Amino acid sequence: MSKESILGIAVALIIGLLGGFLIFSVSSKKDNVPVTGGVPQGAGSPTDYQQRITEAEKIVAADPKNLQAWIQLGNDYFDTDQAKKSVDAYAKALELDPTNTNVLTDQGIMYRKIGWFDKAIANFEKAQQVDPRHLQSLYNLGVVYAFDLKQPDKAVKAWTRYLELDSTSPTAQQIKMQMDQLKSGSK
Repeated sequence: MSKESILGIAVALIIGLLGGFLIFSVSSKKDNVPVTGGVPQGAGSPTDYQQRITEAEKIVAADPKNLQAWIQLGNDYFDTDQAKKSVDAYAKALELDPTNTNVLTDQGIMYRKIGWFDKAIANFEKAQQVDPRHLQSLYNLGVVYAFDLKQPDKAVKAWTRYLELDSTSPTAQQIKMQMDQLKSGSK
């Protein structure tokens, strides 16, 4: 393969990876119930996020068992690129609801961002134990194996399972492309 071909494949892979990450991070947040207790739902500007974070921090300080406030706090830290704080907020939510597949997956994504790939894998696998049809955790499991741990066989296994559940979505098409690239790169 020429250097240009390899570069083209790498760029396409990165663009596809980012697109899938955005699709799944947005879709997981739609499944979470909004926080009760006055956390404003802004348009996502830095000021809106800071206001929501401040309000959610007040809520959890007053009511540490408020699951939805912990999830919202984790999501807002996630969205503002505060990986460690997000991991910690999600940990509190998981103490209250240890089988929440979306929180397990979002926390796993933040573990990956920190570089704690073993913890990310553990979260994605636990989400799969809870719900073997949870697509986002399967997708991210493949991402960590493919790009962080350089274990294409395990990535292909996770993504093959994904494609058994969903073979037609834009994310499925992206996975097919990534699998082809992994297979052609491993020859």
